[in-house]
Amino acid sequence: MSSKQPYKLHIEPGVVYSWCSCGFSATEPLCDGSHRTETENKRSVKFQSDNAKDVMLCMCKHTKNPPYCDGSHNQFE
Repeated sequence: MSSKQPYKLHIEPGVVYSWCSCGFSATEPLCDGSHRTETENKRSVKFQSDNAKDVMLCMCKHTKNPPYCDGSHNQFE
């Protein structure tokens, strides 16, 4: 678990982002490919938007709606 709090990220239209699902990335919450050497059962989650907006990305890695925070971190507080 990287953090118990979500990360606010401004995303731009048409840009493909890769959310880190393993917690090993040095560029959290975005993937840097660390899962390729640290674990075999994790992959990045690609996402994009049609418009510019702020999103809340999950940092605890327990969301049921990856990559977005769904409040799952509250179970750990």
